[in-house]
Amino acid sequence: MGSVLDVRSLRQQIYAYLQEEIQAGRLVPGSLINLKEISAHLGVSKTPLRDALIQMECEGFVSILPRRGVLLKKMTLQEVKEILEIIGALEASALRLVFDRITPRRIDKMEKLNASMRRCIREKTFEAFDPQYYSLNIAFHNVFLELSDNAAMKQLMTTLKQRLYDFPRIAYMKDWEWANCDEHDRFINLIRKGDKGGAAVFWQETHWGFEAQENYIRKYYARGNPSIQTS
Repeated sequence: MGSVLDVRSLRQQIYAYLQEEIQAGRLVPGSLINLKEISAHLGVSKTPLRDALIQMECEGFVSILPRRGVLLKKMTLQEVKEILEIIGALEASALRLVFDRITPRRIDKMEKLNASMRRCIREKTFEAFDPQYYSLNIAFHNVFLELSDNAAMKQLMTTLKQRLYDFPRIAYMKDWEWANCDEHDRFINLIRKGDKGGAAVFWQETHWGFEAQENYIRKYYARGNPSIQTS
């Protein structure tokens, strides 16, 4: 759970442990979490465990059911749509605010990151979740997002992206990721041309747009929730 140098609260450490268990597939969406088993395994009381689960409920990862237990939620298509709308609006808004501070060096960095993402797609099978590709994708977005001084907005986006991609971690689809890199290229070109409005609209309505990505979204999330129709 930690070491003498771990300055996180017990709640934070338990939260991180639950994240790891979900990401590894040892806790399965749609199932009840065995609180007694986790409490005994970690050697902690139910109070910090409950506190961690209350945080996870506020963030949309679990549902606390009176007299039944704690349910690890599956992603529904409606929830995916709502999260995409929020992230798209926030990133587009952030882009407009920081656009004039995106230097040629930052644009070059985005191009290099996108090239590295393409290499990952070519070289890897994506039979399982790939943390390297995930990190490159997050880094690409952060090239402009880190220019924002709005810490609350960035924390909210981090939590929402975790809900989309981390619980559980699903293997990527190569065709969707090729399209993702193509969109990155279009985005970079709009920024290079100085088209603030065009870049923001493209990012919100195409890159993060549910309607624009629906076919991919249905196929991807159906693997974690069979009730989602793929067409």
